[in-house]
This record gives sequence, structure tokens and C-alpha cells, in this order.
Amino acid sequence: MTSPQLPELTEIALELEKYVAAGGWSQPHRLFALAHTADLLAYDPNLRHYLGEAATRSLTPIEQENLPVGPLEQILGTIGWPDEVEGCVLVTELVVLPPSAEEEIPYSDREIDIWATNHPERQDIRVAVAVTRSGKFTSCLRRRADENEVVVDPDIADALFDGLFATFL
Repeated sequence: MTSPQLPELTEIALELEKYVAAGGWSQPHRLFALAHTADLLAYDPNLRHYLGEAATRSLTPIEQENLPVGPLEQILGTIGWPDEVEGCVLVTELVVLPPSAEEEIPYSDREIDIWATNHPERQDIRVAVAVTRSGKFTSCLRRRADENEVVVDPDIADALFDGLFATFL
């Protein structure tokens, strides 16, 4: 289950999805900065004790607290990372509908949310989307209907990739 683009990034995305999954469903968006582990250890060598085996990785995730509330596109539009942040991982829940539902979509955003939430063919998924400043990316997803399976697929969240990459501009 590793990405040909950057296996460590996939491992981190999988671990963070599992970490968030431990709290169950219906959670808010969770965002993690990815910092260079060597820089963190140079700043505070005692972190090695807390990181354990993760201290051997090149990147360490750091959860960002107090994200604004609102539509994900707007939230991502307010984020900008300092140069020390090499990447980020977003773990969020989405509602997925079959292509046949497109013909029924209401016009207003408020109506779309209610309609999608109540649609009989909806699927709830949790995705972990990871990107780096240098352009690497990966993602994984878990379906609520099959909580025991996590699928790694770097092509499942194009809009989220774009939104996360934009936080580095």
C-alpha cells in the first residue's frame, strides 16, 4: 500500500486517517502540517523520545487546531504555510453520490447539502489527502459502509489536491 510517488507520504496519510478514524464518524476537517523531522529534532532533541520510530522519517505531521468553520474551499483559501512546512495532510469526510444523481441536483448550495445528505444512494467516505510543497501527492479513503478497508488511490480527490497545493503559493 505505498505510492510510487512518495511511499513515506502514503504511510503518513494512512496513519493519519487511522488516527482520525479512531474517533468515529461525523468529525470536523482535520489538518496536519508536515515538517522536516531533522529540523524539529535540531530545534528540540527531546522530541526524539516522543516520536519513537517516527523520528527516522523525513517528515513529521503536526495537527493544526482551531480550523475555521465553514465550507472546505473557503477554509483552504485562508491557509498559507511558512517555508518550514514541507507539506500537509487533510483528513475529511465527504458524501459521494452515483453519477446518475447529477440529473437531480438542486441549484442552491444549501439545498444541495440537504439533498445529498438525504439521498438514498449516498456513500459516506473519509479521505486523507496529502501533498508536499514539491508537488508530491497521495490519498486514501475509507467507506463508512466498509470500515475495515482503506483504499490508497492518488486519483480520488483532485479538487482537494488543488486546494491543498494552493496553500503553498
